[in-house]
Amino acid sequence: MVTRDAGKATRRMLWEMTMTLRINDTAPDFEADTTEGKIAFHDWIGDGWAILFSHPKDFTPVCTTELGTMAGLSEAFTRRNTKIIGISVDPVEAHHRWKTDIATATGSSVSYPMIGDPDLKVAKLFGMLPSELDGTSEGRTAADNATVRTVFVIGPDKKIKMTMSYPMTTGRNFDELLRVIDSLQLTAGHKVATPANWKSGEDVIVVPAVSDDDARAQHGSFEAKLPYLRMVKQPGA
Repeated sequence: MVTRDAGKATRRMLWEMTMTLRINDTAPDFEADTTEGKIAFHDWIGDGWAILFSHPKDFTPVCTTELGTMAGLSEAFTRRNTKIIGISVDPVEAHHRWKTDIATATGSSVSYPMIGDPDLKVAKLFGMLPSELDGTSEGRTAADNATVRTVFVIGPDKKIKMTMSYPMTTGRNFDELLRVIDSLQLTAGHKVATPANWKSGEDVIVVPAVSDDDARAQHGSFEAKLPYLRMVKQPGA
């Protein structure tokens, strides 16, 4: 006999197996209301890059610092042809009210759009809440929405290039997102990869699919630390 709790556990396991979005999956498309008006997500992305980052609830301390930090980095993302958009299950009206607190606390004004998702539709589409969850955001606490705390980096082809989830007690490092964008854009145009802790301008790795002769033709020379680890100057640096 299957108990009610066991049935719920099984449904949740199936949700986790079927709803997890993986790298190179196409990002779900949707329409939603935002602080900048209604959008169709894929149309809004256009032919550039995008970052969708979620937070559990407005008017919470860690999230306030995070959205302010992203506001302060807006120009850096724009230089990288990358749009940023926030989302929580709060209504758009709450986002508008919260903006004042964000500016007061961080000194940065939010100018990027923030999606209001009170019916939980987008959170479910992106696998941040169980698809079988009933109801709306009414009465839900930040702890109830703890899994709505994921960053998705999406390419011009509308495919997911990177995901990152943090616990509610740990503020996210948005400088890392800039580093990831630099790496993704570089490696999309050249047959190279970036090593641990790489920053733009530093040496990169020739991917294994490139032969030594082709590596010399493309880069002039390389440093072979190991037969499969060949370092070259960053293309275009």
